[in-house]
Amino acid sequence: MAAGPSLLPDSILYHIFLNLGPVDLLSAGLVCRRWYQVSRDEFLWKELFYHHYHVQRHVQRSPGSDSWYDEFQRLSDGAPCVEVERLREHSDQVLHISFSHSGDLCASCSKDCTAKIWSTRHPLSLLHSANMRPHHWNYTQFSQFNSDDTLLLVSGVFVGPHNSCAGEIAVFSLDGFHLLSRVRNKPYDVFGCWLNNSHLVSGNLHRMGRVTSCSVLWLNKAFQDVESENLNVVKRLFKIQNLNASTIRMVMVAESPDLLVEAGGKGEEVEQRPPPAQEEEEAEDEGEEDAQIAAALQLFMEDNGQLQEPEPPLTDEQFETKVAQWYAKYRTKEADGPHSGEESKKYLIFTTGSLTYSPHQIGIKQLLPHQMSTEGPVLGEERGPNEFFDSLDHVINIHGHIIGMGLSPDHR
Repeated sequence: MAAGPSLLPDSILYHIFLNLGPVDLLSAGLVCRRWYQVSRDEFLWKELFYHHYHVQRHVQRSPGSDSWYDEFQRLSDGAPCVEVERLREHSDQVLHISFSHSGDLCASCSKDCTAKIWSTRHPLSLLHSANMRPHHWNYTQFSQFNSDDTLLLVSGVFVGPHNSCAGEIAVFSLDGFHLLSRVRNKPYDVFGCWLNNSHLVSGNLHRMGRVTSCSVLWLNKAFQDVESENLNVVKRLFKIQNLNASTIRMVMVAESPDLLVEAGGKGEEVEQRPPPAQEEEEAEDEGEEDAQIAAALQLFMEDNGQLQEPEPPLTDEQFETKVAQWYAKYRTKEADGPHSGEESKKYLIFTTGSLTYSPHQIGIKQLLPHQMSTEGPVLGEERGPNEFFDSLDHVINIHGHIIGMGLSPDHR
């Protein structure tokens, strides 16, 4: 009887082991060396992985993993599976939780229109709570700690006149949890983010037509006081054109020395600027080219009302889209080349789009040193007569609806 199991072919053992659970399979592998070798078969643990965790077949292993057995062990040992505490202080859905950089605190936002600060030491305890309904908020939806964990940014939905909804950002001091400032944020899913310890980025939306608009990103001082005539409360950073009812949303700040270099080749690069000699030659003909573009656009607008059959006339939305595409093609400033001499650069990362209202692209825009504070003109750098909008440094097209984004701790 002792020699029986060793006479079974490996294929028979494999099909028997397919019917075992993970605990019984590991126990069977202790019988002998042959059983151990079969019990560690990668195809066996792959089938067990999909069956035990009810994972769809198109889902692959986590990046960097080269073993189905190790992946099964990682999920079994590393994934939380025991609830040790339940917090019931919120009276409605919890929409977002963020942790401080030290890990000692966490903030929660909820549809009950409160923002709460918790101590993460077990057992968790509630430290502060702020009700935003007196400020005409509908609910809180997002929060973020600044880098030294002294301030908390809370984003929410503000209900304005005639029940119109917009966004607003509130800044709280963690020393006593006092409200320091409030900043309008439109649309509300821009969320806002910290640029540094004392300045945050917000957005605003300006309609230019039925389906075209422009998004303006603002730099705001967390403390709404004016220390001098050269230090403003707000400063305009960028003005970016939107097409087909799209808007800029989910703005984040990343700090990396070579983010655009690593992103190269993965998205839709903007055209490179011509060499200086060629640029000078093109600058001489710039006035003539602008006149030709304006004449062509005027001719297009005049011909639109004189279209004859069989071509159907354009609707207002189609006409507006055509004009906006012409406008974006010939009037959008090319992105400047990379700036050298900086060890670390900061970038704005956000979702956007060009084909539909749903965000399907990730835009990247580099921040320059003079844009890190509110010093200087209130409306930012003055543009030339032919510069209407700021261009993006890089665009990654996801070809699908983006419903969320997150940054790795190293911002790469």
